[in-house]
Amino acid sequence: MISELLQKSSLFSLLHRIDIDLTNECRLKGCPFCNGPLYQANYERKPRGGPEGLPDEYCLRHSLCCGCDGCRRRCLPSSCLFMGRRVYFSAVIVVVMALRQNRPNGASADELKDMFGISEKTLARWITYFREEFPLSTTWQQLRGRVHSSVNNNGLPGNLLSHFIRHANSTEEGLVACLRFLASDFSLLDSSILME
Repeated sequence: MISELLQKSSLFSLLHRIDIDLTNECRLKGCPFCNGPLYQANYERKPRGGPEGLPDEYCLRHSLCCGCDGCRRRCLPSSCLFMGRRVYFSAVIVVVMALRQNRPNGASADELKDMFGISEKTLARWITYFREEFPLSTTWQQLRGRVHSSVNNNGLPGNLLSHFIRHANSTEEGLVACLRFLASDFSLLDSSILME
């Protein structure tokens, strides 16, 4: 079952390595405001939902800071581990939403609460976000044209995850591809699965 993936530290290790690559790519581009050099300026997060005993570095949000006097702005690279300012790991959010959206065979709010320790209020916020805000966001508008039309706005992110799993060699590979896609890391995606 897909929820078992969230207890594998190897999944979070892979997502951490992808985040390092995304940070390095961002650093090479330079400051988006003044083209100055970017330096590491990570900050700690206290994410929920991962397996016990994850290394501390998996809980760092990679961040960069411009080295030019007069600019010094922060630049946040894309991330597969974190979804914005949400407390839970992005993999947990996507999997929980997919499990919830697969009803009547999907998980009930009580089952999800028991499995992941998620409150009903948090689950309700995620449902509202993916139902009302995400489909209208600039991010989704930019991503929408890069995925098959069978992925409809009404079932996000569950049907997006299902799409990637169908075109992957394993459930874990599909989840990682979906998270890469949501992180807008098109250079690491196999473009053949997007439009199939």
